[in-house]
Amino acid sequence: MAESIVEIGYRNTTVADIVRRARTSRRTFYEHFTSKEECFTALLTDSNAEMIREITAAVDPNAPWAKQARQAVEAWIECTESAPGIVVSWIRDVPALGPAGRTLQRELMDAFVRMVQALSDTPEWRAVRPPVPHQLAILLLGGLRELIATTVEDGGRASDITEVAVQATIALLAPPLSWPREQG
Repeated sequence: MAESIVEIGYRNTTVADIVRRARTSRRTFYEHFTSKEECFTALLTDSNAEMIREITAAVDPNAPWAKQARQAVEAWIECTESAPGIVVSWIRDVPALGPAGRTLQRELMDAFVRMVQALSDTPEWRAVRPPVPHQLAILLLGGLRELIATTVEDGGRASDITEVAVQATIALLAPPLSWPREQG
């Protein structure tokens, strides 16, 4: 699935493309997945879980909070550069899957939000600010995702936006004067 997405895009990928690249049979494919969409969901779920593990491992919880933010953004961009086609497909193709795609999109975003909240719930962060609220994490992640997607779609590399992404993240997550209470 991943190779096919990179080569011809998710929408153009067929089960025949997937089994040909996997050097397996349709029967084997259907023993594991009920559809191309289910295979895509499994790919994105696994790749996002791996990305979260890599980002989390790259952050030194004892470093100053701004350095931790830089480490997280740089790790995200590094992960994206290893599979830009998959990341852009996650951002652009999942919404076309309808209600199941929306559920997947929310689950994947929630996993990233939990990562941001866990990374910002360390003594270094709490010394200057409370952990990142849910709504702020969504704002941050959505902005970074869109910036990466448009950069890659325009022929650039995710690393082209490293500094602006780091600076925007630090600015957005800077210690607040006060935080409104998060709703529900």
